[in-house]
Amino acid sequence: MKVKPVPKQSKVTVELKPSDDRLLEKSAVLPPAASPFRLNKILVPVDFSECSNRALDYALAFAGQCDARLILLHVVEPAAYPESYMLVATALDDLNQDLLRRAERRLAEISRDKIGGRVKCESLVRTGQAYAEIAAAARELEADLIILATHGYTGLKHVLLGSTAERVVRHAPCPVLTVRDPERGFLEASVVSQA
Repeated sequence: MKVKPVPKQSKVTVELKPSDDRLLEKSAVLPPAASPFRLNKILVPVDFSECSNRALDYALAFAGQCDARLILLHVVEPAAYPESYMLVATALDDLNQDLLRRAERRLAEISRDKIGGRVKCESLVRTGQAYAEIAAAARELEADLIILATHGYTGLKHVLLGSTAERVVRHAPCPVLTVRDPERGFLEASVVSQA
């Protein structure tokens, strides 16, 4: 199954293979209110990269089609954690506060410029480790779906940098849709639900 957003229409196109016919049979039996695919809140972690912009495109398409609320989340990893510094605490606190203010401004710009009034949207900035804060926010906000980008690092780069997306998939309380970079002819996504 392939899921593709339809540009500028806030819709999603789903291409099914012949082996996916069983999905249609089951959904035809269920009344619309009992559909298992009802989204109210979609959490979209944003790191201001081109990859996260593509994930936001998917989220907009899903939100538009399902009349869901988008929650844009940016996690600021602190310049230093309190236990690791002594005398320069105020300077680091000021730096962390500045990072939070910048993130709030950038999320407001994205919300205004990219989303406009097409769907309901709110923004949230948190401090901490990205994967832990994303999973915690999804749990606290009772998100139905997380849509996030994966940068596609492999090999040594993956070992050194780790994979936030991979950790989110393992710790998330709800299904996660990852948008992979680089693309291969279309926005490629894979739906991964918690095991």
